Amino acid sequence: MREADPHAPDVVATRREAEEATRTGRPPLLVLDVLRDFLDAQGIGSGPLEVERVGEGQSNVTYAVRRRDLLVVVRRGPRPPLPRSTHDMAREAAVQRLVGSYGLPVPRILAVCSDESLLGVPFYVMEHVAGVVITEAIPAALDPLEERRRISDLLVDLLVELHQVPVNGAEAQALGRPDGYLERQVARFAQLWPRVSERELPLVESLAGRLGRRIPTPQRSALLHGDYRLGNLMLHADGPARPAALLDWEMSTLGDPLADVGYLIATYADPAAPTSVMQLSPVTAGRGFLRRDELAERYARSTSLDLSELGWYQALALWKAAVFCEAIHTRWRRGERPQDDFGPRLTEGVPRLLDAADAALGR
Repeated sequence: MREADPHAPDVVATRREAEEATRTGRPPLLVLDVLRDFLDAQGIGSGPLEVERVGEGQSNVTYAVRRRDLLVVVRRGPRPPLPRSTHDMAREAAVQRLVGSYGLPVPRILAVCSDESLLGVPFYVMEHVAGVVITEAIPAALDPLEERRRISDLLVDLLVELHQVPVNGAEAQALGRPDGYLERQVARFAQLWPRVSERELPLVESLAGRLGRRIPTPQRSALLHGDYRLGNLMLHADGPARPAALLDWEMSTLGDPLADVGYLIATYADPAAPTSVMQLSPVTAGRGFLRRDELAERYARSTSLDLSELGWYQALALWKAAVFCEAIHTRWRRGERPQDDFGPRLTEGVPRLLDAADAALGR
């Protein structure tokens, strides 16, 4: 944690500096005196702010904020004019409140701000949860083979628990309409491709047609996470492996629970499967972790759902990933996003995702 540099492009100290930055076409992500006044009004800590960005954030943006002995987290959408439908902070906070009421490990929501005049977009404040997110390295206490197995087990078991959250109440029903979820996903991403891509990849349209003609009949409805993977699960670092918080609920909705399972399996690193840019937690390819088929078997045993069409759900996940990765790739080519190493990887990474989707659909 460090005191924010008021001259950094993403964080400014005062409203006046925010207005000046906005006139240049790059409004700041945080305005410290605005945020301080909001926290004061909500009774969340006291004193000056120290802020530090958490994670790389391809979409929504997260900051750790310290006020003397109090540490909280502020989460907001990206700079406009990106689509608001995928960056609804009030909705994201409501999902966490709902699942938290059923005992799932999520941070406690402290305040929600829908007033866009403060930071330019809505945002919310939640408690800070200590823990580790495993992607490429494992803390020593979680590294023994039995702990690796335990991590795999709880990854599946937590998904089962999420899919058992009742969806008939008013709070859940406000999050979406489960009927027709798969059809809407195929149609939405098929329409999105020509808006985000500047190159010809015929497999996109071919997959859209084949997915649309083979849509499975959902066996039940559930609350979906939408981005369920090990990289969105925070664990206690001291062992034994146990969940501290399930993060990043921006894609959550109501729908077919096997969509979450297909996404988890398709993006889970397995030594027997080709690598892809969506395997964001490569540690699971190591010894001790469950393999993809073992994850599926554990979920099926716990839910009694038929996973014979899992290949279709994996294909859907990979095809959708190709579309939103193509949007990132196009923005990178236009110079509209940081010149990191992820954008150029997508030149070949997107076609490989499409090939993986094609293979999954053929299984």
